[in-house]
Amino acid sequence: MGRQKKGRPVSGWLILDKAYDFGSTEAVSKVKWLFQAQKAGHAGTLDPLATGVLPIALGEATKTVPFVMDAEKLYHFTVHWGEATTTDDSEGEVIARSDKRPSREAIEAVLGHFTGEIEQIPPQFSAIKIGGERAYDIARAGETVDLPPRLIHIKELQLVERPDDDTAVFEAVTGKGAYVRALVRDMARALGTEGHVCALRRLRVGHFCAEDGVTIAGLEALETPEARDGVLLSIDAALANMPQTSISGPEAARLRRGQEAIISPAAAKGLRGGAVGNIDAVLASLHGDPVAICELDGLKLKPVRVFNL
Repeated sequence: MGRQKKGRPVSGWLILDKAYDFGSTEAVSKVKWLFQAQKAGHAGTLDPLATGVLPIALGEATKTVPFVMDAEKLYHFTVHWGEATTTDDSEGEVIARSDKRPSREAIEAVLGHFTGEIEQIPPQFSAIKIGGERAYDIARAGETVDLPPRLIHIKELQLVERPDDDTAVFEAVTGKGAYVRALVRDMARALGTEGHVCALRRLRVGHFCAEDGVTIAGLEALETPEARDGVLLSIDAALANMPQTSISGPEAARLRRGQEAIISPAAAKGLRGGAVGNIDAVLASLHGDPVAICELDGLKLKPVRVFNL
């Protein structure tokens, strides 16, 4: 007999509105404990000093995490001009200073250089693995981390307000792998000054929005794990943009056994929308309940991730 998993077999997505000075891993552990869940994971690290949307998957929803990781993210952040820090935010030590403060016109003039597909070197203090170690662990040991530049996508970047000469408030819509701290570091240098993030809030990850979020305090106010289940979203909440098809009971049984299922030519044509070739991700559902994420090959649904519900 296999070992019985500890905890409740609860599954779903939680939109956590993460508090300031609270790590993402710490948040996942707290949520897992509050729900007494067997399994939990987050979809994209949010810095301890940042607040806002941290999507947390419980149980079978963890199988959909990669689809949230790839989603666009909306950030609202404040820049403090004149000082660079080791961490590119207010947590680190100041390593460079500048007396120059950019004007609104100068700031707006450089925004186009940081929009679209750009190269970005991640911050020294980041969760990227280098030789099996996290970059932030190497940096904390006093060593310089050699992080290669990588292509990222900034869909939108705008100056929201400039409260005073020392600060400016921005909003940005970014793709996967973009660091706001690195964006601010590079913008400051392009403006001939220094700068770091002094406030950061993530407002949206894909379809998950901050206004729909719940805080740890809000979860604690609900007295039982079962009562907290009411704030969870369904497993397929992360798959809103994925092509979907309804299947029959026998087809669902085949997919759950890891076998291929056959759909009708009309259903396959509808999924393709006139396109030719395979579709790597199709959600197969039975009576509205997710059964499996599949690859569509001709008329065959090949299960890639099967939900055990």
